[in-house]
Amino acid sequence: MARSNGLKNDRKVDLSGKKLKVIQWEDLAPTENIGILDLQRNKLKDVMVISRLSCLRELNLTRNQIVEFPKELKELHHLEKLYLSQNNIRSIPEGVFSCLSKLSFLRLNTNRLVELPSDVCQCQNLRYVNLSNNYLNDLNVLVGLPRLEELYVDNNRLLELPGELFLNTDLRMIKASGNHLRKPPAEVCAGGVKSIQHYLKMLGDNPLCERRVKTMFLGSTMAGKSTLCRSLIEGDSVQVDANDRTVGIEISELDQEGVRFLLWDFAGHEEYYFTHHVFITPCALVVLVIDLARYSIEDPQSFRDNVSFWIRNIQLRVPESVVLPVGTHTDKCRDPAEVREKKKDIERRINDLLEEGKEALKQREKNIREEKDPELFSNQLNTLQQLASLKLRVLELITINSTEPREIALLKMHILHQVQEKDVFPNIERTLPSSYQEVESLIQSLLKEEDIPEHGIVSLDELLSELKQKLVKLDAEDLKFILHYLHLFGIVVWYKDIPALEDTVFVKPSFLITLFKSIVRHDLEKELQDIPKHLLQKERSFAKDKNEWIDEFKSKATLQNAAIRVLVRKSLQTLQLDQEDFVEEITGTRKKNGKMLTLLQHFEVCLPSLVSNPLNPQAQVFNPERPREWKPSESSRNLKDGACLFPGFLENNKIVQKMWGDDKNDDITVRVYFLPDVPHGFFHRLIIKTCSYFSTQWVGKDQCLIGYSQKLVLFKEICGDEDQYIEIRCRRPETNETQQSWDMILVVLRKLLQLTTQWPGLYACVCSPCKENGCSADFKWGDWQDASFSNIYKEVKEDKVTCRNGHTRRTELLFPKVP
Repeated sequence: MARSNGLKNDRKVDLSGKKLKVIQWEDLAPTENIGILDLQRNKLKDVMVISRLSCLRELNLTRNQIVEFPKELKELHHLEKLYLSQNNIRSIPEGVFSCLSKLSFLRLNTNRLVELPSDVCQCQNLRYVNLSNNYLNDLNVLVGLPRLEELYVDNNRLLELPGELFLNTDLRMIKASGNHLRKPPAEVCAGGVKSIQHYLKMLGDNPLCERRVKTMFLGSTMAGKSTLCRSLIEGDSVQVDANDRTVGIEISELDQEGVRFLLWDFAGHEEYYFTHHVFITPCALVVLVIDLARYSIEDPQSFRDNVSFWIRNIQLRVPESVVLPVGTHTDKCRDPAEVREKKKDIERRINDLLEEGKEALKQREKNIREEKDPELFSNQLNTLQQLASLKLRVLELITINSTEPREIALLKMHILHQVQEKDVFPNIERTLPSSYQEVESLIQSLLKEEDIPEHGIVSLDELLSELKQKLVKLDAEDLKFILHYLHLFGIVVWYKDIPALEDTVFVKPSFLITLFKSIVRHDLEKELQDIPKHLLQKERSFAKDKNEWIDEFKSKATLQNAAIRVLVRKSLQTLQLDQEDFVEEITGTRKKNGKMLTLLQHFEVCLPSLVSNPLNPQAQVFNPERPREWKPSESSRNLKDGACLFPGFLENNKIVQKMWGDDKNDDITVRVYFLPDVPHGFFHRLIIKTCSYFSTQWVGKDQCLIGYSQKLVLFKEICGDEDQYIEIRCRRPETNETQQSWDMILVVLRKLLQLTTQWPGLYACVCSPCKENGCSADFKWGDWQDASFSNIYKEVKEDKVTCRNGHTRRTELLFPKVP
């Protein structure tokens, strides 16, 4: 460790959050012997004075207003840790990093860097580097850092990662999502360093250049998605009967001029869309199908239902997608003039929709910058800037008469042309080892030759054994890496992180979707009604049990596990897959859950419940200080033959309102506002996540009430024409119960925060409304997400706060604070 005048440089100076615009030497006196200097969350534009701190080991300049990289850093020869994230740095001069030989930790994330200086590689002690959220397109200057262990380069403009970074180095962690990677492909990088190293090892001298595009057909029910999809495959007009419409998702393939299209036809009914988030992935072409015959220019709701609903959800889930709107049923419009008029109206409204979204983000950013203490909202500002940089690309709307083969052929060529445009699809070409293609082809051959069952569900060991017999050069580990890549691309499905499914591979994803369709469907009540007698007998049930299942589903949106087993049995029987061992593996028994129930619960489609008392099992008290030690009560975990609540099928909030009563003005109230919208299905998944912590619960269509120890917390979804938000309420506590009330609210907030990460295009803002009757003011929360339960109560120092309209209230009723 460096020393100055015989003194150990361990003195720490903390000047964080002081709103400093300049640093004076007097601020750092009386001695130069400073080891750690914290200047984060200020308004600094330069830090010239630090050149005199020759013993400095750690410097934190996060969240300032630095544009020019500080050249003074070259004087800090003992610097080991440098934090410069969340500034506005555009370039770094040569000759600075070459002087920082002891630097081991570097954060430059969330700046505006286009390139790195060549002398970065001279920092031979660098172990940690974070360059996420910049504009970098090349990382070659990082090659040659022998001790680099962690590298974060998310959300840049990278097309390739240098192979030398991963060969014979200490690198053990890399994050590179949000780039258009071709080599290694993003799906390989998602598997981490070992996956990339395997890819490079297998790449060899004979790599393949693959051109493949996942193409997702989305749109309202009966818009003509299946007709369009099947017509493109056949190369001719194919009409699909209304009774043959898509239930869930159908998957098919199309090869055209060297491009392989994986076509995913998504059902348009609302009940199915709740499971779509599982399968919608980035780097895909989205064909948004719009029925022009039903579209109404005069009715704004028509645009919301048929166009903006889908574009918003695509923007939220995969915000950098390419969307091709296709107007169908032109033959059912009055004349060509009507088609042109509707096309023009839809394109204008789409453009307005996207512009409104950009303006909303800009306005929100402006509002934060005008706050009294904008540095308290730095993370939110960064999120807004990142969202503004994401570009959902909507192509020109194509109109088509699906009964005309010529128009089908023209659309087919148009789609091919679009995906071949490098500026539209920069990563259409992927460089893959030949072995990856060999494994994929062999799996398809095994299916055709019936070495794998027709349904495609096979044990991992069995599949590995079959593959190794034909591909002797690959061992089990090689094959596992390849299977994981195929899983991430959607060729096979292998949930290796779900303990109950880690030994199972679905080599036909379409069959997995068939299982989902058994339960998640728009006509579930009819499916229950049509259960035949012999299937009831298999479950030791009678017609009266079936009627009970139907009544429970209609009144409580709850399906007994026995009903789920019967419905899946019915689906398997239709597919002539009635071998009892296989059926039990999928459906489960009264004593053991099957694969179907495991999947439904893993993807948060349903909430485990109890048949006898589904709403109020006894809950163990949750301790926020030790959340990992908390486990659900035995009654909620031991659901051997219980039931499942499907919040998406609920129709009212009667039971919640009965238990809660009316909202009161002195309730502790927190609101989470969303831009651009609350994602479809978001609130239902929040219910499922939260109720896994509090098994005392009452659930409604868009309201949920949870509690323990006679303390209740209500959260509900509000989707008005203007703002969309989720509101959380708790009755005004006694003084000695304040922290307990906030603990419960914070659990809901943290579950909500977990969910927002799954929608990369979503922005969430937390605030507490003023308690004065008729006052529209609110108190915005700063960056609270990183605070622990114990620290968050220290975030707000004041005992009282005043809103913009002059109303003063006690802080502990607006923010987490112990009085």
